[in-house]
Amino acid sequence: MMKNLILGASLMAASTLMTSSGVLAAGKIERACLNADRTGATRQLCGCVQDVAEAMLNRSEQKRVAKYFDEPHQTQVLRQSDRRTDERFWEKYKQFGEAVGTYCS
Repeated sequence: MMKNLILGASLMAASTLMTSSGVLAAGKIERACLNADRTGATRQLCGCVQDVAEAMLNRSEQKRVAKYFDEPHQTQVLRQSDRRTDERFWEKYKQFGEAVGTYCS
């Protein structure tokens, strides 16, 4: 519950960081999402995914996630990894995916 409140507040704060044209500057994940050429990948959806990423992931984690749009198999490699750092990131990545599902659907 508290995580949802914090994430919601972070997303609201991110939406206030708009340029004068009213469009958020595209981040790595938003660009990767739009360039992935997947059906349903709209500017609105990809922008929302970027907003959630900014609220939950640091810069290097966002860069890592952006690569998954080009190489989706790497998420399977991550999931199956025995490295402790990968296991921790997999848990965070799952939470990110759940938040995207909640806030961007």
